Amino acid sequence: MSTNEPVSLRLIDREFLIACPPEERDGLLEAASFLDRKMRELRAHAKTPGFDRLAVLAAISITHEYLQLQKQPSNTSVNVAESDIADGLATLRRKLEAALDAQLK
Repeated sequence: MSTNEPVSLRLIDREFLIACPPEERDGLLEAASFLDRKMRELRAHAKTPGFDRLAVLAAISITHEYLQLQKQPSNTSVNVAESDIADGLATLRRKLEAALDAQLK
């Protein structure tokens, strides 16, 4: 059984420490990098680019893209991959929410 280790993530100008098992570290860093790029893209076009607003807009945008992908015809192996992705996204969301809660306290 692996123990959770802190991983430093940078989203725009904020740093977050999120604990995760070592085998999930690369995936977490990849997800954070994707989210950071999406937030920067949105910030370039936002009228009020507050961090919280950008995070919500990015979450909505990524979720919309994900749901559009789900609607596309796919075979069984892709459905299994989608389930894994959904589970991973749910885990990541919980970790990010915990990190954000800790930052706001």
